[in-house]
Amino acid sequence: MNESVLTQLDTPDSTDTFMASLTPKQIVAELDKFIVGQTKAKRAVGIALRNRWRRQQLPDSLRDEVGPKNILMIGPTGVGKTEIARRLAKLAKSPFIKVEASKYTEVGYVGRDVESMIRDLVELSKSMVKEEMEAGVRVQAREQAKEKILDLLLGTPGKPDSSDTQHTREMFAQMLKEGKLDDREVDIQVREKMPSIVDLSSGGAGMEEMGNNIKDMLGSFMPQKTKSKKLKVPEAFKVLCQEEAETLLDQDRIMEETLKRVEQNGIIFIDEVDKIIGRQSGGTSGPDVSREGVQRDLLPIVEGSSVNTKYGIVKTDHILFIAAGAFHSAKPSDLIPEFQGRFPIRVELDSLTKDDFVRILTEPDNALVKQYTALLKTEQVSLTFREDAINEIAEMSALVNQRMENIGARRLQTIMEKFLEDISFDAPDLEDTDITIDAEYIRDKLKDIIQDEDLSRYIL
Repeated sequence: MNESVLTQLDTPDSTDTFMASLTPKQIVAELDKFIVGQTKAKRAVGIALRNRWRRQQLPDSLRDEVGPKNILMIGPTGVGKTEIARRLAKLAKSPFIKVEASKYTEVGYVGRDVESMIRDLVELSKSMVKEEMEAGVRVQAREQAKEKILDLLLGTPGKPDSSDTQHTREMFAQMLKEGKLDDREVDIQVREKMPSIVDLSSGGAGMEEMGNNIKDMLGSFMPQKTKSKKLKVPEAFKVLCQEEAETLLDQDRIMEETLKRVEQNGIIFIDEVDKIIGRQSGGTSGPDVSREGVQRDLLPIVEGSSVNTKYGIVKTDHILFIAAGAFHSAKPSDLIPEFQGRFPIRVELDSLTKDDFVRILTEPDNALVKQYTALLKTEQVSLTFREDAINEIAEMSALVNQRMENIGARRLQTIMEKFLEDISFDAPDLEDTDITIDAEYIRDKLKDIIQDEDLSRYIL
């Protein structure tokens, strides 16, 4: 195995070193680059992330006793709950998945069981680890793939047996580097994908995992088949690079690091927890009967349990759970007491105002105005937003949110897509054109929709 990968994994983790220098204030500052306001929520996740690093510095006897401080975010849709969690995970380089609580069912009902979120997190973690380790062996894999391509082109596998052959090989290697052989075709052996013999993915809770396990078991018994395929040199080189990288990787080490990251750094964002609160008006007919059951099924996972995955047992004791919900028609206190107790930190996110919309449009690194300007720049169309245009977009978004369902900052994108529709459509024919967007332009494009409340209900 490539030594650089072993060094990368056996020395103190670069992620741990990075986290050691990342204070809660710096975490909040990083989140401020992408999310406007919501300081209380940012502070809460900043402390939670820092506590992970603090826990790693404790003696072994105490470390396992310190659990993650799970967070419950309360606030309307579109105010930044998901974005805070997603950016936090990206900042910490942690495996992260977002799930919707309403998609899970109590054990015994048809649907996904709650343990599947852990299995999904493991799959994501494996992809992250494999990608990082492949980066460590990429140079060696490319070199070995190049030698195989030269063998196929010259028809002389192995080391050259004469100086003339060596000279020819070096000449071909230079031509390969310069792209002069890109139109040549070579025959390579590629692995055939195992056909899907059985489909259990729709059979209810646990059946999807059973189906994967059966496929893995059958794959271990059946020999790997290959088939000859004629490819042009660039495509063949990509295939061979991937195969060489696979042979250089230590699969056991990948699995070990995968499970470690899930257990120590994993973050699961559970959205729509308010939708698994049972109706308070009596009666348990229909789908409502399983809602409290989903909460009870989530309890052991959030508290800490062992979940069986096809890569091994995962302990959930130190996975950070961030739950969120709008809680329009229910209160956090309507959750069962045990579930409430698993989320000791509660933060309420504020509804967005017109001033917030103005900031969201212009301040963050990924601000919508910057995005649309950059997109149209690719067509050589220079788009400029005047200050009165920014204010008009913000005011219209706040007005529509007030009239209809409040979807927070998502309303901004809906409105911008609508008034930029003609420009986006005609952009390829507007090369080297400067366009200035002002308040009058926006009002002209949207006046009929804004005035007709029924129409705006469907379009905006």
